[in-house]
Amino acid sequence: MLMRAVQHPVADVVFKLQQKGPERGHHIVEGDRDNRRQLAASQQICHGKAKKSLYPEQGSEADKHPDRDSTRDRVRSVPQIDQLSSQARKVCNQTFHLLIVSVNCPSGASAIFPAAIIGLPQAWRPAKMPACLASMTPFQLSVLLFLQLAVILCVCRAVGWLAARIGQPQVVGEMIAGVLLGPSVLGALAPAMQAGLFPAASKPILFSVCQIGLVVYMFLVGVEFDASLIRSRLRSAAWVSLSGILAPFSLGAAAAFFLAPRWPLFSTHTGTLEGMLFLGAAMSITAFPMLARIIYERGLTGTSLGTLALAAGSIDDAAAWCVLAVVMASFAGDPSVAMMAIGGGLVYVLAVRFFGVPAIRFLAEKTARKEKLTHAMLGTTLSLVMLGAWFTDYIGIYAVFGAFVLGIAVPKGFFANALHQNLEKMTTAFLLPLFFVYSGLNTKIGLIIAPELLGVTVLLLVLAVLGKGVACAAAAWMHGEPPREALAIGALMNARGLMELIILNIGLERGVITPTLFTMMVVMAIVTTLMATPAFNYVRRA
Repeated sequence: MLMRAVQHPVADVVFKLQQKGPERGHHIVEGDRDNRRQLAASQQICHGKAKKSLYPEQGSEADKHPDRDSTRDRVRSVPQIDQLSSQARKVCNQTFHLLIVSVNCPSGASAIFPAAIIGLPQAWRPAKMPACLASMTPFQLSVLLFLQLAVILCVCRAVGWLAARIGQPQVVGEMIAGVLLGPSVLGALAPAMQAGLFPAASKPILFSVCQIGLVVYMFLVGVEFDASLIRSRLRSAAWVSLSGILAPFSLGAAAAFFLAPRWPLFSTHTGTLEGMLFLGAAMSITAFPMLARIIYERGLTGTSLGTLALAAGSIDDAAAWCVLAVVMASFAGDPSVAMMAIGGGLVYVLAVRFFGVPAIRFLAEKTARKEKLTHAMLGTTLSLVMLGAWFTDYIGIYAVFGAFVLGIAVPKGFFANALHQNLEKMTTAFLLPLFFVYSGLNTKIGLIIAPELLGVTVLLLVLAVLGKGVACAAAAWMHGEPPREALAIGALMNARGLMELIILNIGLERGVITPTLFTMMVVMAIVTTLMATPAFNYVRRA
C-alpha cells in the first residue's frame, strides 16, 4: 500500500492504493465533488482551460460539464477500489509500486502524475505527461536534480557491483547503467517514468554538472601521464601507438566515406571530409585510464608489458585528443575560426609550458614543504583547471583538452599524489556516473534495430577491433614483443571506455553526428570495453 498527500490550492487529495483495483481504472470518490471534476480543475488552473485530464476517462467526463465551478470546494477524496476484472486481479494481488512525482505548475497550482506504475494495467496509466513539465522553474529543476542524482548513483553502484562479480571493471557497469536509464531500456519499459525522471528541461543541468566531472577527470588523467615511461620504451611505444591511430583512423574514415551517403550517420551540414575526420578520430581513441587500472590491478606496473602498454596508451590518447582538437576546429567552416582554434590551442600549450608549469611547480613545492594539500592550494589548482577548460572551449576545441594539458604539467611527487587522493574518489564515484547516464539518455537502440542498421553497427565494431586491437598487437609483435604479450597489448588498446563516450558526446553536442551514429558507436564502445578484461586474462593464462 502506498499513500501520498498532495497540497493543492483547489483540493486536498489523498490517493490511496490498496491490494485491490477498480474495474477499468475508474475511481469511486467520496466528497462533495468527485475526483474527475477535481482533476479537471487542476488542469484548468495549470493550463488556463480544461483539457484532457491525466486519466482519459476522467477528462472526457469533466469536459461534459465545463460550466461547473469545482474550484470553490475542497475535495477530500479517497479512491475506493471495489471490483476487479480477472486480468487486473492477477496483477493487483501483488504489492503495487507507485512513484508519484509532484511538479508545481507555473501558475502556482500543483500537478501530480504517476511517473511509473510497475505492474498496473494499461488503463490506469497516464495518457501523457503534464504540459507544465516543459516549463519547470529553476527551483523545481534543482529539486528534481536530487532525485536524479539518487537514482543515478544507486543504479550505477548496483550495475557496477554486478559487473565486478563477473570480472569487469566498474566503468563497464556504469556505461551499461547509463543505457539502462535511457530511452533504450527504461524508456521502452516505463516511458512515463523515464520522461518524468529525466524531462527534457533537466538535461542541460545534467550536462553542465557532468562537464565539471569530465574536466576534473581529464585533469587527473593528465596528472597520471608519465613521460618517463615513454622515454624508456619510446621506439616500441611509438610504433604501437602510431599503428593504433593510423589503422583505425583510416578504417573509420573509409567507413564514413562509403556509409554516409547511404545511411543517416551525419547531420546535413556535416560534409563528407568532416565526417571522415570525426569517425576516424572516434575510432582511434583508447581507454587509457581503464588500461592503467588493469595494469595496476594485475601487478604489471613495473614489468616490460605494463610499461609498454602504459607508454603506448598515453601516447595514443594524447595524439588522439590533438587530432580531435584539429578535427573539431575544422568544422567551423570559416577558415578564420579554424585558425583561431588551432592557433589558440598552440598558444594555450605554450602558455602552460612557460607560465603554467612554474605556477604549478610553486604550488607543488609549497605543498611538499607543508606535507599537506591545503584548501587554498586545492582551490587555486582547480581555478587554473577551470580557466584552462574555459579557454580551450572558448576557442573552439573542447574543455577536456585544456584540463588534460594542464594535468601533464603537474610534476610527479607529493603534490600529484595529494591531488589524486583528494579529487579521484569524488570525481569517479559522484560526477562521472552523471556523464554515463547523460550519454545513455542520448542512446536510442530503437534507431538501429532495422537489420541493415544492425549490419552497419556490426561492421563498425569489426573495423574497430581490427583497426585497434589487431593493429596494435601486430605492431608490438613486429618490434620484438613475444606473441603472448603482443596480444595482451592489443586487447588492452582495443578498449574505448569513457574516452569514446566523451568524443561521441562532443560530436553529438556540436551537431556533427546524428543520434543513429551516436547509438552505433556507443554499442561499439561498450562491446570493446567488455572485451578488454576477458581477452587480456585469457591471453595471459594462455
